[in-house]
Amino acid sequence: MQEAQAALGFTRTPSEDDPRRDPHLLAALGRIAPGTDLRQGIDDIIRSREGALIVIGDPNELSFLFSGGIRLDVPFTSQLVYEVAKMDGAIIVNPALTKLAYANVQLMPDPTIPSDETGTRHRTAERVAKQTGALVISISQQRATISVYVGPTRYQLDAVHEVLAKTNQALATLKTYGERLEQVLTRLTALEFQNAVMLDDVLVVLQRAEMTTRMAAEIARDCVELGAEARLIQMQLDELVGEVPAERASVVYDYHADGPGPHAELSLEGLHALSYRRLLEPERLVELLGYPRDVNPLDHSVSSRGFRILARIPRLPEGVVKKVVKEMGDLEAIVRASQRDLEAISGVGAVRAREIREGLRRLQEHNLVDRYLQL
Repeated sequence: MQEAQAALGFTRTPSEDDPRRDPHLLAALGRIAPGTDLRQGIDDIIRSREGALIVIGDPNELSFLFSGGIRLDVPFTSQLVYEVAKMDGAIIVNPALTKLAYANVQLMPDPTIPSDETGTRHRTAERVAKQTGALVISISQQRATISVYVGPTRYQLDAVHEVLAKTNQALATLKTYGERLEQVLTRLTALEFQNAVMLDDVLVVLQRAEMTTRMAAEIARDCVELGAEARLIQMQLDELVGEVPAERASVVYDYHADGPGPHAELSLEGLHALSYRRLLEPERLVELLGYPRDVNPLDHSVSSRGFRILARIPRLPEGVVKKVVKEMGDLEAIVRASQRDLEAISGVGAVRAREIREGLRRLQEHNLVDRYLQL
């Protein structure tokens, strides 16, 4: 396994057990991220060495859990949250985070709901979340930590500086992934123009593209948790990821045994669903692309249909790309096609035919330069 990782140039494995893959939890983290009024109030509570239990949900639907408390029904502000947290009971905020409905409420969730928490506040938070589906935030007075509960999911927030450090490290890893992906893409392009692609060349590109995409997704989740603190990271992420997802899809369309269509789309979904370990198994990727499992990718030649190369030509609509590929069959035929051959394709015409021929020429020249610089 380690040899396979080294061969692919992977230095960090994206977490496959990240609870933030749950979209409900990720949405909840976005609501309490730095830069929001709610997070400001929470940070003030922690700085004052207080604890708190905040429930975000419809007060009417949660009322069956209430005992006592003070009905406020006032506009939500971070300062007010901080002030009412000085009382012992829970704080109830409406789902839109516009009204602070109740303060100092005693919550009585079903005691038979299992909980692994030891503290009373955290145990109550977990049971309320499981019983109602509401977003519950528990702030520990002793440990100064923030625990988030959404349904059955629990997530403890790390300090912002710790998340920033981890995310910057992941960003550096993503840059390395991107550089290695660009290397194998450049090589694949050269082989495509020479009609000398082996299935193994395709598998390496798919592996690296998928790992790059997964690392980018993990960083994107970090950005949600970091909120306003992630502005610069988000800009760098957008620049580093670029067209990687589109490139990955184009490679599948180019080399799937059944061509573009439902099977290729299922292959993309299957690729994304693979565990990290399965992603490193060539046999599994061979199957995903519609080839027999016993095919040896090292000596099985394949030909590009031309989707990825044509997509790199500026101002060439996706519809025209599909028509050219359907009419010509593969990249070799497209490269060899004359001006007249391309003009004869419906929707192409003289102008786009010239753009295609000129674009292919530039890509070949650019690829030669890139390969020279990588030597």
